[in-house]
Amino acid sequence: MKILFLDQSGKPGGAELCLIDIAKPYRDRCLVGLFADGSFRDLLLSAHIPVEVLATSQIQVRKESSLGQGLASLSQLIPLVGKVVRKARKYDLIYANTQKALVVGALASFFSRRPLVYHLHDILSPEHFSKTNRRIAVTSANRFASLVIANSQASLNAFVAAGGRQDLAAIVYNGFDPKVYQIPESDVSQIRQHLGLHKQFVIGHFSRLAPWKGQHILIEAIAQCPENVTAILVGDALFGEQDYVQQLHQQVTALGLEKRVKFLGFRSDIPLLMTACDLIAHTSTSPEPFGRVIVEAMLCGKPVVAAKAGGAIELVEQGVNGFLVTPGNPQELAQTIITCLQETEKTMVIARHARATASQRFDVATINQQISQLLEKKFISKTD
Repeated sequence: MKILFLDQSGKPGGAELCLIDIAKPYRDRCLVGLFADGSFRDLLLSAHIPVEVLATSQIQVRKESSLGQGLASLSQLIPLVGKVVRKARKYDLIYANTQKALVVGALASFFSRRPLVYHLHDILSPEHFSKTNRRIAVTSANRFASLVIANSQASLNAFVAAGGRQDLAAIVYNGFDPKVYQIPESDVSQIRQHLGLHKQFVIGHFSRLAPWKGQHILIEAIAQCPENVTAILVGDALFGEQDYVQQLHQQVTALGLEKRVKFLGFRSDIPLLMTACDLIAHTSTSPEPFGRVIVEAMLCGKPVVAAKAGGAIELVEQGVNGFLVTPGNPQELAQTIITCLQETEKTMVIARHARATASQRFDVATINQQISQLLEKKFISKTD
């Protein structure tokens, strides 16, 4: 089966990292078409996955865009669709990995007469998408997709609530290679020393810096914790959110936490940095579609405290493989941090259990097999 994968981003977010793992088994018979250039293309090439940047300029439509703004982007979409149609005719199916890719892929599917798969990595809710964008996504999927792969029950529920056809959909969680998260202790000691984290209780937050990701919640919680509790914020602004980054720095200064909160920016050594932490915090204020960081923390053998909403509640069982707190509640988060600090042995038992179960439940080989079976069941008879 030959697959044309489509993705709108030039930067590697959670959906893009997931796509790398999905595309690897097909790398001798696939192409990843991107709508923007960037470091994601380099990651695909390093994994020996064929990739081509199909758009000459970034599509100027965002999750909150109105109908008028969407129509204004047609001058960009029309030539892109034409290019995708020509590419698609060399492949057996189109695999849209993001919402903009879905819209382009839907039109290309119609004109090229190739079936369309939509991998849903988002929660199609008012908190995340405008009414227009939700309607476009659902209509495109219902009308043109032969299969919708949702990355969690939460994502599927939101898709159906927005008008999506449940009979099209199947749930497949993100996959991970457990070996990537096995870090030598000597490397951990070295990075802690390099970052000045010796004798600190380190909380890691791994996400782009954005209001709904809730870094400000963690900073407020840190202010309520003992002096030896330090946070590292890994990530930076992506989509015009520099004002929020400035607010975070001002918050740190106002609370006198300059020595206890470190901004590390984007990093490629995520498993190493996670393993160097004592606790990983997930603080999204709106429901998360999946929660990739949560699983990565588990695979690193680290305890995780997550906001109790969306896909996170499908990953974390309170007191069994992690901790859940009310979204947007810094007092509750601070109390959980203090509990982990004080009850070290109990917390590490929870973390070891999380690592064992996550290694089995989210193993990339198993996840890729699930996707392969879905594709073969749906399309193999049409491509023989």
